[in-house]
Amino acid sequence: MKKNDHIQLKITDIGVHGEGIGKADGFPFFVKNALPGDEVEAVITKIKSSYGYAKTLRILKPSSDRVEPSCPHAEACGGCQLQALSYGKQLAFKQDLVRERMTRIGGFDEAVVDSVLEPIRGMTDPWRYRNKAQYPVAEKDGKVAAGFYAGRTHHLIEVEDCLLEPAVNAQIVKAVLAFVNKHGVPAYNEESGTGILRHIMIRHGVNTNKTLLCLIVRKYREQDWQGLAEALEDADLSITSVGVSVQPKKNNVIMGNGYITLRGEPFITDKVGDVSFRISPQSFYQVNPAQMKVLYDLAGEYAGLTGRETVWDLYCGIGTIGLYLAGKAGHVIGVETVPEAIGNAKENAEINDIQNAEYHGGKAEAVFSKLAAGKDGADQVVIVDPPRKGCDEKLLQAITEFAPGRIVYVSCDPATLARDLKMLCENGYQLKRVIPVDQFCHSVHVECVVLMSKAST
Repeated sequence: MKKNDHIQLKITDIGVHGEGIGKADGFPFFVKNALPGDEVEAVITKIKSSYGYAKTLRILKPSSDRVEPSCPHAEACGGCQLQALSYGKQLAFKQDLVRERMTRIGGFDEAVVDSVLEPIRGMTDPWRYRNKAQYPVAEKDGKVAAGFYAGRTHHLIEVEDCLLEPAVNAQIVKAVLAFVNKHGVPAYNEESGTGILRHIMIRHGVNTNKTLLCLIVRKYREQDWQGLAEALEDADLSITSVGVSVQPKKNNVIMGNGYITLRGEPFITDKVGDVSFRISPQSFYQVNPAQMKVLYDLAGEYAGLTGRETVWDLYCGIGTIGLYLAGKAGHVIGVETVPEAIGNAKENAEINDIQNAEYHGGKAEAVFSKLAAGKDGADQVVIVDPPRKGCDEKLLQAITEFAPGRIVYVSCDPATLARDLKMLCENGYQLKRVIPVDQFCHSVHVECVVLMSKAST
């Protein structure tokens, strides 16, 4: 077999990136746009020593779990890898993915995993859930267009209405494009590094009905945006805050460092339960507000707070988890490496009149080690919510030396989660509960909440 050969396969499994997996003459292939149960004709796109890649040309017999995607761009767009799979099977895939990562990467016995792994928490309505969208722009047929990139490319697919975003986003993007095309504001060109407009970002405070529009540009020219706020008002769009972020570098980083406010405040406010949070364009804030509350309620349940404990909120971002739990804690100590986020966390504590929370900037492993030195961790709770790469090894070592009574790990990547859990269990902790939460419906990503306690308890 070689590249461009046509093959027929029965798809028996699904890969972590959403590809179907099938074998031709015993040789495994990862097949784009194929699902378990499909029988497909595919073309080979790449051959490795022990596996290959292929792309579906024709579905000979569809899987019983295949559904018609609601979005016409689902197959081409890189955002919804699983939209052609029934939602129930999406949840089953994610549950199995967590189990597989824990046994294969974490090295946990299957019986142990099955005893602690609880059913995934899905959504009743897995559509229109995202409170944040970032639309890349490019020149198409002489005009500025917006949409999303095709999977693993920077080829722009024009998308009028993404079904994961609020319907109003389509109106906002349409109004922005009409403005820039009328006023001759050019799209950024990745190859030449020229042009102006790079991305359109929209953030919603779904529980406060607030909307922030941020335009990411290569350079700021005041004349480009004169009249934009008025044009948005004329389009009858209720946008609370409008601003510009300058990102001059020729790379794939979306946001710039600064923010120029054109109208309103440089942030919006949203609420989780009774706690309000200020959200700036740069802030990390969970993109699925309904499932965020599920996630944080589970974290609170796992923390088992009685009002006496100190909660260490590591990788705290703008303080969401710690402040949400502060009313049940004795004290909250947050640590975050991003200076802007620490500023937001302090502001969020202030606007909610939360007196028992303090925040420190710096790398979690260094700040935690310093602050926790000499303290007894037995009646304290450590919560970690790291980025996709997981916890720093030095932080895990510092946590196990501190020996808190409970560790709550909130993870957005089952692979790095399994790796970190293995290290914690090798240093005196045991798994108590694991619950996957479907924060990212129709994608391959899954969030998890894990409770760990000292092995002797």
